[in-house]
Amino acid sequence: MDLSENIAGPLACMVLGDLGADVVKIERPGTGEATRDLPPRWAGESTVFLTMNRNKRSVELDIRTPRGRDALLRVARGVDVVVESFRPGVADRLGLGFEDFRRVSPSVVHCSVSAFGERPLGHDRPGYDALVQAFTGIMAMTGEQDGDPARAAPSIVDVSTGLWATISIQAALARRAGGRAEHLRASLVDSGFFLLSHQIMGYLGSGVFPGRLGSAAPSTAPYEAFRTADGSIMVAAATDRLFGRLCAALDLDHLVADDRFGSVADRVVNRSALSEIVEGRLRTASSEHWLERIAAAGVPVGPVNDLAAALAHPVTVERGIVQDALDGRIAGLKQIRLPIDEHARCAMSQPPALGAHTEEVLAEAGLSEAEIGRLVAPTVMERTARQG
Repeated sequence: MDLSENIAGPLACMVLGDLGADVVKIERPGTGEATRDLPPRWAGESTVFLTMNRNKRSVELDIRTPRGRDALLRVARGVDVVVESFRPGVADRLGLGFEDFRRVSPSVVHCSVSAFGERPLGHDRPGYDALVQAFTGIMAMTGEQDGDPARAAPSIVDVSTGLWATISIQAALARRAGGRAEHLRASLVDSGFFLLSHQIMGYLGSGVFPGRLGSAAPSTAPYEAFRTADGSIMVAAATDRLFGRLCAALDLDHLVADDRFGSVADRVVNRSALSEIVEGRLRTASSEHWLERIAAAGVPVGPVNDLAAALAHPVTVERGIVQDALDGRIAGLKQIRLPIDEHARCAMSQPPALGAHTEEVLAEAGLSEAEIGRLVAPTVMERTARQG
């Protein structure tokens, strides 16, 4: 049962659905889950919602009412996993907390997704991916050295939290032999800090704060994007051996004997001077020229693609990253497959229309036609009023 919104919780449920779970998504009447309203759109529907909600069945229920709450708990009798992202304390006030679900499903695995956790200091803090990137220090070390702090473009905190939630749920299901219910907690702030694991260790060990370096890395050089005559390329000459090969490919062999660049540590200290020399050479010819020449020298190098170029690249096509969704509700809808073995591809049904499975799921839970009618009629009226 997916009682979550935005990205982290819905992603966890979608992954479980891709792997074979029957996922029932509970949505508020009339409007549905919050991301249904977000741009950009595909055939009039939010691409954010479409990205995180395939392989699910949508049920409209007003869980603020006793009747809606009771219906939800009746559906929950057959549920193995519940994922929710209410602000801490809200689920309990609604009568939909861990203990409420455990009463109807004694071995339920219940996962609460929050921004800053359930303890007193984090309990009431609002949380979105960007806020947590700012809080944890991710933004402070992202961007160009002389520029402003920047948000990492992908929702890395949301996505990683969803994946950690998935892992914890799978582990709980695997150890559920005793039949005991379990309450799991996944938080954006924990995931944000874990993304910074080696930067944190570097800071704790050295006392040196890892500042903004653009595309460069704090632990080696040259390891960054450089401009060429017509674009940019990424060079990853992380070791002394690779640095020597790069210098040979660039006709800069004298740099190997330069005391400023004699070791990885030296090159990190003198990164700016080294980068200026390397880029000065790279700007004398095209990206294609240097990609071929540096690769031939055995140095890791690659293009800096925009999204269109990355998706069109033969390697991307070979990997089958973008696939056709099943069904025909939205013509030509594409989906991004899970990053697991491409030979074990999961069936991907299209994300559901709001409330498309309400009657079906409620009937499976044993509600009568009359009970279903009393629940469905208000949601239809609310949706009609909203559309009007």
